[in-house]
Amino acid sequence: MTWEAWITLIVIGGMIGTLARDVVPPSVAVVGAVVLLLVSGVVTPVQAFSGFSNPAPITVAALYVLSRAVQKTRALQPFVSKTLGASGSQRWTLARLLTPAAAASAFLNNTPIVAMLVPQVTSWAEQNRRSPSRYLMPLSFAAIFGGMVTLIGTSTNLVVSGLLVEGGNAPLSMFELTPVGLPIAALGIVSLLFLSPKVLPDRRPARADLSEGFREFVVRMTVISGGPLDGQTVEGGHLRHLSGVFLVELVRGEEAIAPVAPDTVLKGHDVLTFVGRVDDVVDVQSTGGLVSSEHKHVAEFDTTHHTFFEVVLGATSPLVGQTLKEAGFRSRYQGAVVAIHRAGRRVHAKLGGEHLKVGDTLLVLSDKNFENRWKERGVFLLVSRLGGVPPAATKLAPVVGAVLVGFILCAAIGILPILHSALLAAFVLVLLGIVTPAEAKQAVDIDVILVIAGAFGLAAALQATGLAELAARVLVTTFGDLGPRGVLFGIVVMAISLSLVITNNAAAVLVFPIAMSMAADLNLEQRPFAIAVAVAASASFLTPVAYQTNIMVYGPGGYRFTDYTRLGLPLTMIVVAVTVAIIPMIWPLR
Repeated sequence: MTWEAWITLIVIGGMIGTLARDVVPPSVAVVGAVVLLLVSGVVTPVQAFSGFSNPAPITVAALYVLSRAVQKTRALQPFVSKTLGASGSQRWTLARLLTPAAAASAFLNNTPIVAMLVPQVTSWAEQNRRSPSRYLMPLSFAAIFGGMVTLIGTSTNLVVSGLLVEGGNAPLSMFELTPVGLPIAALGIVSLLFLSPKVLPDRRPARADLSEGFREFVVRMTVISGGPLDGQTVEGGHLRHLSGVFLVELVRGEEAIAPVAPDTVLKGHDVLTFVGRVDDVVDVQSTGGLVSSEHKHVAEFDTTHHTFFEVVLGATSPLVGQTLKEAGFRSRYQGAVVAIHRAGRRVHAKLGGEHLKVGDTLLVLSDKNFENRWKERGVFLLVSRLGGVPPAATKLAPVVGAVLVGFILCAAIGILPILHSALLAAFVLVLLGIVTPAEAKQAVDIDVILVIAGAFGLAAALQATGLAELAARVLVTTFGDLGPRGVLFGIVVMAISLSLVITNNAAAVLVFPIAMSMAADLNLEQRPFAIAVAVAASASFLTPVAYQTNIMVYGPGGYRFTDYTRLGLPLTMIVVAVTVAIIPMIWPLR
């Protein structure tokens, strides 16, 4: 290999390791890798930044604006209400939920769809005394399946289409993926209906700590020095016979007292640990003479004017890797974190010093505008208010629906290219005032756009240095004896494997040039392999961090990491089998 190839291999290997460990946001890792390749002379400026002139990232940005309009006007709310109707069997409820969710995800960004459904599905499950874990993961997977059906179903499809254009080929059409994506989605949803009840256990969701009944919640309070409780006994301070709340421990300096006797005299700076139901714990938080030991600002809240929210941290959140204290959570986000859930369990360590991770679910006490302030900022992957009635669709919802239908028809019939149709739809929504320019700007996930644009530079480096051809030869050597279908199988497995540790878009970009080189070496048609890369890179079922919607349901569903593998493995096998079986039938390999 040349020195350029070695540098490219080292840089891409470092990028994959960085992405896998969530050290920095994906955009920083991908764009950083491209900059290193540019500075080292492996790629030219034109090659490095060719993605910024490609239709793919611009189209994705326009689709974000369209999804924002649907979410803002709650255009899908009537369908959601019908979906979550009367209680029935688990499989029947799943069928009512998953089918429309997958259908909507075929034409809209699936992140806002899942974000809208998660709190409503959770509330419905609690009202019907069912565990949300039975429904949330299937919901995420159904949205992923729906994204495989059309070109605009997921940004990964648009990336592959953009790579085809970059190589001088025709872009993917609106429904070109449908012959393979639709059978996969149909079979996948049917499999979810039968597998989910058997595979998914009842898990304790994060919000269960803030629900009524026997769910417990832990809060630590500090006795204010010189306050009304300083010098009082536990009994005299009326902390002994609280309804539904128990004082389980007192910490004074290095000494821990448990159980706490009624005649124990309280002193300033004593740390008291209470366990009980949320409504009673809230009363404790408002008790005179006590202040939260985790967050001193909790006492500032008037709980009649504030409420609890459930928020989920995604890979791009600036909070990941920081502690609440380091982030200055109270002053920056105007909210108090009262509990952290991770991998289906509540974190019992001191909250202020706990380093936050991707997928963590925070229970936040804040004012009622917290959701509106942060829902579109990218800090939290999901912001869900606990309790309350789901908002109804606005009067502008039919207008947004008409724009969406018009966009789909223009792109499907070929009146306008996908890029033109998407930009026109976004412009109309802004022109009509349905989405303000500021909201349109906030709606676009800059991290995803940068990953897509930057990844084109990585593809150029793989091709220019010969690494793509070298990897293709290794795959041909490994799977060549199995014939063209065997080679196709190798590409599918490679794309799925990479998407487990890096983003779908980055996986598609890295595998695409290898697939094209392999097809060229074997004198096979390249388009079937491009379609296989698009489908396989979207098959993110095996881990919670493989895709955004998986992270979104991780905490709310109370899932463990292995839950995804149990349900996701058979679904992944279905994707591999159907892809390898159907693609050669629709798009001949020779």
